[in-house]
Order: sequence, then C-alpha cells, then structure tokens
Amino acid sequence: MTARQLFLPNHHPSDAMLVAYGAGSLGEGLSLAVAVHLSHCPDCRATLAEVEALGGALLEDLPPAPLESLSLAATLDRLDREEAPGNPCKALHVEPQWKRHSGTPKTTPAANAQGPTPVPVLPRPLRAYIPALDGLSWQRLAPGVRRVELLPRTASGGAAQLLRIAPGTALPHHGHGGLELTVVLSGHFADELGRYGPGDLAEVDGETSHQPIADSHRDCICLIATDAPLRFTGLMGRLMQPFIGL
Repeated sequence: MTARQLFLPNHHPSDAMLVAYGAGSLGEGLSLAVAVHLSHCPDCRATLAEVEALGGALLEDLPPAPLESLSLAATLDRLDREEAPGNPCKALHVEPQWKRHSGTPKTTPAANAQGPTPVPVLPRPLRAYIPALDGLSWQRLAPGVRRVELLPRTASGGAAQLLRIAPGTALPHHGHGGLELTVVLSGHFADELGRYGPGDLAEVDGETSHQPIADSHRDCICLIATDAPLRFTGLMGRLMQPFIGL
C-alpha cells in the first residue's frame, strides 16, 4: 500500500458536485461537506481549479453588457472606498474557496476522549462553526450514537451535524429525500457502497438506501449534510427521526 493510499482520500465528490460547489449553487450544509473534503484532497482541489478556470473562460466569451451610468458610478465609488488607505475591506479580492479551506488535518489526543479514539484537529471550514472537537457536548441519540448540530434544518430542507458513532454501531437503515454528503473526520464506517476513512466523502441521493456501520476499533466521527430529510425504513429509525434532525 502506497503513502497516497494511506493518507489521501479514496472516495470523492462527483464532478457534478464539484461544478455545483464551484458555481456556488449548493446550500450551506452541502458546501461545508465539500469544503471539508477539499481540505484533505489535493486532487479535488486541482479539479475544482480547472472547473473555475473553465467557468472564467466561458464568462470571458460572453458579450459585454452595458451598465447604466448610475450603476457604473456606484461601482467606481465602492472601489474607491475599498482601496482607501487603512480600509481592511477587500471585497473584490477573495481567496479561492480551496485556499480558504486548505489545511492538513491531523489528530491530537483528547483528555476526555473515550477509549483509543483521537480527536482530529478540525479542518478550517469547520472552525467557523465549532472551535474544536475536544470538549464538545455530544447529545445522545441512541446507544452508541451521539451528535452535535451544526446547521438546523432550514425551510428548504438543508441540515448539517456531526455524528460520533461507537465501534460496531450501525445507524438505522434509510433512504434519502435528496442529497446526503458524509465526510469522515476520524475512524471508519462501511455501508453497501464501500468503506470510508478520514477525508473520504460519501455522496448519495434519492436512489440510494443504505445502513452505515462504524467498523473500526475507534469511534467514527463524521460530518453529515443533507438537503432534504432522510427516509428511515424501520420502526426504530422512524421513531428516532424527530430527534436526529436529518
């Protein structure tokens, strides 16, 4: 096994997902999941850069649209304000998303971690939501399953949260009302589609039903984002749904 197989993700977002992310058309939760994967994956960052370059080339080929004089004057005035000395606002100079989301994930022992599970240092995208995993108040959902809510479900159906799943614990079997993205931060899980480790992104849609299970000796900590509620197939899952928030 090569160093690449050991330390880089093996499961990635689809090209369509990266295009949607680059275009800014994903909801906040799904965008967060893709950003976390990008912080682990130089290959996907390179693909995203190609997508953004292609988008820029297509924009250059579009015929220019005339601006009204009032709009042009307002734009020039804004540029003057932003370029004024001492003004920290550089709204027109925004780092590419993959640069803002870059950083090499590591792990560090946690004083309150249970068993041998290390607590990963958070990728940069997650630090806007929580300062660290160490010391979080995990809400118990079921035996072996705890969570921290990051984004409550929105009116359009999106949501995101962290799950911490004990070794050998399976989540209820479920389908999907839309997209579900899962990014592993620590540990591993497996389902009918494959096995996922740190940095891997599992992308499923309304055509997929599965039952993830934490299948390593340590807790599986993962970020799960959806754009529509899950569809649990068993009685236990349906009873848990109001508390799960996905």
